[in-house]
Amino acid sequence: MTRPERSRVRLGVLALLCAMSFILYLDRVCMGQALKSIEAELGLERWQTTWVTMAFTVAYGLFEIPTGRLGDRLGARRVLTRIVVWWSVFTMLTGACWNFFSLLVVRFLFGAGEAGAYPNAARVISRWFPAAERGRVQGLMLAAGQAGASLSPGLTAQSIASVGWREAFALFGLVGVVWAIVFWRWFHDDPAQHPNISSAELQTIGRHGAADEHGSIPWRRVARNRTILLLGLIVTCTAFVAYLYLSWYPTYLQEARGVSLQQSGWLASLALAGGGLGLLSGGLILDRITKRSANPLQRRRWAATASHLSAAVLLLLAVGSDSPTLSAGFAAASCFAMFVPQSAWWSCAIEVSGPHVGALFGLMNGVGVVGAISSQFFFGRFPEWRGQLGFVGRAQWDPAFYVCVGLLLLAAFSWQWVNPLRDQVEPIAKTE
Repeated sequence: MTRPERSRVRLGVLALLCAMSFILYLDRVCMGQALKSIEAELGLERWQTTWVTMAFTVAYGLFEIPTGRLGDRLGARRVLTRIVVWWSVFTMLTGACWNFFSLLVVRFLFGAGEAGAYPNAARVISRWFPAAERGRVQGLMLAAGQAGASLSPGLTAQSIASVGWREAFALFGLVGVVWAIVFWRWFHDDPAQHPNISSAELQTIGRHGAADEHGSIPWRRVARNRTILLLGLIVTCTAFVAYLYLSWYPTYLQEARGVSLQQSGWLASLALAGGGLGLLSGGLILDRITKRSANPLQRRRWAATASHLSAAVLLLLAVGSDSPTLSAGFAAASCFAMFVPQSAWWSCAIEVSGPHVGALFGLMNGVGVVGAISSQFFFGRFPEWRGQLGFVGRAQWDPAFYVCVGLLLLAAFSWQWVNPLRDQVEPIAKTE
């Protein structure tokens, strides 16, 4: 087979990863905006919808490591295709639910389907892009996901108003099926096997594209690895805050701030859009730091610390603002600052994982589920408890945000001890 003299096939890979990330969050976040409509039609109480939101997160955490490991063994092409088809089907089936139990089961299976998407995307990035491009690539992919998250509340609110919440889930699910067909037909796990790639582009990609050997993971060393533990702690803290916006923020705006369904959708979209800009900017900043600094790791750590400190301060301003629009604006700025270090987190996670990117990235990303579940339970129950004490409106909700501020501060200082190069998990040892 004759190869072209020059090619940019990896740009097509980037486009597919960005599209997958966009659809992933489009389908994940639409549930938060639809909660009150679902509660009203199915006659659910708040404790029941709290468990429904948590069912997704529990399943996501349980299947993150096995699905990441499956990608290490079978390749990302097969596993990512299965993941996207699975979650798309259960997105559509959400609209067919008729009671609490059916909704609980479907959302659990939806979470099981989405698990492993980002670990396998990390595997694709590690094989299709040279180290100098990864920060930019990760930033673009994560920003695309946040774009899906930021558009989802507004689009969901508009769709519910136009066709109803059941039909909205059916429409969102169809998008992923189309992506899976395109990805399966075009993508190759090994860049060298792609018919349209040139020798020059293969040289640019380097040896990252080669398949590596897989064996048992040295789990005892992983359990004592300081950088892996710290990255897990950081993602747990940020997941707690992020899932406020992904799950309960529209409800907060309606119940505590007194805004309408559609206005809450667009204000929630504003807050999440700030996160998307932070992800995009973070990738560009990471590449600049890597290129120009004699000690990129130290600069990366200080930039991440400063970003999380800023996010904490901005969230305090959001809570203290009386105007719903101004509060959402400060929340957007806080999301921006919180997500700037996300590309740095991805780079550190890939570097420390050694040859086990799918499984160990899945481990670190999956640990964040602890924060996500805690957030969904906490914001589902804390305002209700405050209401039983006689508090109403903002007095029910606002004190919960101070927990988020504390976790952002913890994440900020945790970055100072992250060192993926020193702590990298070595290739399989004979004694393990």
